[in-house]
Amino acid sequence: MMDMTLLLSMGAMLMVIGAFAGVLAGLLGVGGGIILVPAFFYAFQTLGYDGPQLMQMCLATSLATIIVTSVRSVLSHNKKGAVDWVILRGWAPGIVIGAVLGVIAAAGLRSGTLQAIFGILALVIGLYMALGRSEWRVADAMPTGVRRAGLSPAVGFLSVLMGIGGGSFGVPMMALHAVPIHRAVATAAGFGVTIAVPSVAGFLLFDIAPENRPPLTIGAVNLAAFAIVIAMTLVTAPIGVRLAHAMDPKPLKRAFGMFLILVALNMLRKAMGW
Repeated sequence: MMDMTLLLSMGAMLMVIGAFAGVLAGLLGVGGGIILVPAFFYAFQTLGYDGPQLMQMCLATSLATIIVTSVRSVLSHNKKGAVDWVILRGWAPGIVIGAVLGVIAAAGLRSGTLQAIFGILALVIGLYMALGRSEWRVADAMPTGVRRAGLSPAVGFLSVLMGIGGGSFGVPMMALHAVPIHRAVATAAGFGVTIAVPSVAGFLLFDIAPENRPPLTIGAVNLAAFAIVIAMTLVTAPIGVRLAHAMDPKPLKRAFGMFLILVALNMLRKAMGW
């Protein structure tokens, strides 16, 4: 039987992580998954579930929470008229295709490979958050036609391989195409729904050996971690949304970018077995 003290400690840690992730999702538009995936990784590993599909469980459980938090975030932002439904409808089909391809790819990769992918992409996101400037632009309007057909699946695909919603890729992309930041954050929450729903449906079909998965795991989704995190993010995500509309989050965003760089480097270290 597992050490009850250890389980309680993990539960308390996940409550704090869930609260933090919820605020970040609403405030910075980075999505809770960028925090949840490494947090789940260390929690499951500490509990002794360090199997070859550990990262798949982390990705799947993170994406399951994103279904709930993204829907809540979209509804909260929509009340303020911030969601750009034209962008969301145009990008959703490609994002869904990319998300499905991401699940297929994740099924064939080992945990260490997914760790390395997460670390590399998180490093890029962290550098952008820490060093990027709000005035950077690549175009004055969002891509359409062939460019959108290529970029939208890429957003879904890479997001699934990181276990994140649409914020970490969607917000910078929209900002670089002259979408106002509050509208970009709100619309990216809709990206999160289109990424998470099809990918979680696929991850629920995963077959993970019983000795390599924590209790209350269906497919690759751990229901215990999902429930704890959701309980916290449902409370804190609207707080982040209100803060996003009431303050300038730039200094906090740069500090979080530096923190994310450290998390990414540590994940890469583990992927290389150091």
